[in-house]
Amino acid sequence: MFKRLYDWLIDLSQSAHAPYALAAVAFAESSFFPLPPDVILAPMSLAKPKLAWRYALICTLASVLGGALGYAIGALLYDTVGRWLIGVYGYGDRIASLRDAYASWGALVILIKGLTPIPFKLVTIVSGLLGYNFGLFIVLSIVTRGARFFLLAAALNRFGDPLRLALERHFAAFLAILAAVVVIGFVIAAKVI
Repeated sequence: MFKRLYDWLIDLSQSAHAPYALAAVAFAESSFFPLPPDVILAPMSLAKPKLAWRYALICTLASVLGGALGYAIGALLYDTVGRWLIGVYGYGDRIASLRDAYASWGALVILIKGLTPIPFKLVTIVSGLLGYNFGLFIVLSIVTRGARFFLLAAALNRFGDPLRLALERHFAAFLAILAAVVVIGFVIAAKVI
């Protein structure tokens, strides 16, 4: 099963649709989707290391655009969609603590949480809900998401062949680690936020 998934991702990375799929996942992850774009970014970058920088740029731009949607959900649709999404991820009762954190450390909250496995969609929705300065939110999102994806691209570009071989052999373990990172991110968010 994992071999077929890996082969599908590699085939996708070779297709003309690869950048669009990557952009769609990065966009969705920043506003509502639970899986990070790393699931597609890593195999695509390993399959075509020379395009890793381009893929990181696509992830960054799509993630920031998705973050703008998340911000809009928080600012305009919190009572319907926003509250439901925050509730789905189990953070509905933490809005007061988030409000305090943003009042004291808003920019730092966005920067740190954009780099970590803590779901970025929580940051985007809460930023909109609390009326964080939209222009500053976009700039901070570009910085933090860009850093995350370009650091990953640099690592994949630098250590591409050994990582590609390891990924081919241990794709199931890679998915398990990625799933664990996502779960740990949600747990950390539950404890920290």
